[in-house]
Amino acid sequence: MAVVMSMSWAGVSPEQYDMVRDTVGWEETAPVGGEVHMAWFDAQGLRVVDVWESEQAFRTFFAGRLAPAIEKAGIEGAPETDFRPLHRRFIAPGVTGAA
Repeated sequence: MAVVMSMSWAGVSPEQYDMVRDTVGWEETAPVGGEVHMAWFDAQGLRVVDVWESEQAFRTFFAGRLAPAIEKAGIEGAPETDFRPLHRRFIAPGVTGAA
């Protein structure tokens, strides 16, 4: 069952996020089970909403690819992460790729 993963990570900067993104290369080599990724920043730090084919798919990606890049970027602490079953997904016609 697909899940929505929401993450809040206080203190993470856009520069750190970009470093992690560049190191992991998820836009060039999509993670197994990753379907949608959205990220933004507010006054507290990084916010993410993803859709994954399963919670285990995210945890496998995190352990194998994401955690080493997070350490390399000097990100400290741990995110607040929540998983919920996906009820419905809609992607508008013509919307593709990274922005």
